[in-house]
Amino acid sequence: MPETRSAPTVGQIVLGLRLRDLREKAGVSFDQAAEALRVNPTTVRRMEKAEVGLKPVYVEKLLQVYNVGHAESLAFLSLVEEANNPGWWHRFRDVLPSWFSLYVSLEESASVIRAYEPQCVPGLLQTEDYARALLRVGFPGAPDEELDRRVALRMARQSLLARRKDVRLWAVLDETVLRRPVGGAAVMRAQIDRLAEAAAAPNVSLQILPYAAGPHPGMFGPFQLFRFDIPELPDIVYTESLTGAVYHDERADTVAYLEALDRMGAQAAPLSDTGRILGDLRKEL
Repeated sequence: MPETRSAPTVGQIVLGLRLRDLREKAGVSFDQAAEALRVNPTTVRRMEKAEVGLKPVYVEKLLQVYNVGHAESLAFLSLVEEANNPGWWHRFRDVLPSWFSLYVSLEESASVIRAYEPQCVPGLLQTEDYARALLRVGFPGAPDEELDRRVALRMARQSLLARRKDVRLWAVLDETVLRRPVGGAAVMRAQIDRLAEAAAAPNVSLQILPYAAGPHPGMFGPFQLFRFDIPELPDIVYTESLTGAVYHDERADTVAYLEALDRMGAQAAPLSDTGRILGDLRKEL
């Protein structure tokens, strides 16, 4: 059985879209591009969708067919080489499902991350003990070494907010998140302290959606919306199930999720109340 390809990086997705734009601008059909490469037209389609790797030799030939200038071609090929380099998360591939590696790549490249979490603290804001308690339940048969790797991956992701001051995280947390005991009272106290610290950061916005708010548009489950400063990339929404994930990028879909987030933000307690709510809940532990 052939080896399953890893999920594409954001760089590969963007370059695939740029190849599509260059082909369309040159007036070249899929069949004509495929003929130049001596491949099936489906291969060209899959290159543009980042469903297959971008081979530099193929890209170079396509750029010639699309009448791209020498200097621009060299710059494009340099970007291909860079995009084909595995991200830092590749070293965790032993515990990182292919369907989630794209999530980490999107997370790394986003300028805005908006999220609704009804059950647990977002991964970017979890303490190590909280993350370990969650992962132990999620992977009950995993040996300690594997669990350590999964926790290390989650902690490595958290450096994003410190490394990139230009990225903004805006999360709406259901009150359930703060009342569900994970790892015991001491773990929860430390976790609430971590949330309070994060909420004070200039690039993090946390809102609590209290029980008293009643029904809301996100009652179907958690989701994350990624927005980018990259012109070619639309908003992308991530939804997860027990065994996989779905990435939505059609505008009608992402607009629906964005509207749901806006409505939940209006129903949730104001940002100015987050510190007080966290402090009151901590006193109960």
